[in-house]
Amino acid sequence: MSKYMLVMRNSGSEQSYEDMDVEAVINAMGAYNESMIKAGVLLGGDGLTDAAQGAVVEFTDDAPIVTDGPYGETHELFNGFWIIQASTREEAVEWAKRAPLGPGNKIEVRRVTDDSDFADYQDNEYVKKEKGWRDELGLSVGADTP
Repeated sequence: MSKYMLVMRNSGSEQSYEDMDVEAVINAMGAYNESMIKAGVLLGGDGLTDAAQGAVVEFTDDAPIVTDGPYGETHELFNGFWIIQASTREEAVEWAKRAPLGPGNKIEVRRVTDDSDFADYQDNEYVKKEKGWRDELGLSVGADTP
């Protein structure tokens, strides 16, 4: 099993949170999350607040610059994410396709790196430390997960 991140992208629509039937959205997302929990694929996830409450840290040749924006194009903004475990990319895509989102929304499906991605660097000090940190924090889910 591998971990996949399903990244929910802003649709670019002008519908604000004030115009939404929030309870209907909560119910649809709750049912979707419940289906993933019952299937044993959901490992975590969260929604993200409005981008206006965040910040951008831009890396330059000098010290990083922190601003309130711009964030890029509206369609590039993330609204939330799920971390799931799936056998294949196709299985992860199938779960993404079941999300209760309307037209114009997107979900980006990305495999989360695991130990196999760093097999050539197993002697690296920080690769070893990270494995220990993950074990300590109970976050060790990766290629060897049943």
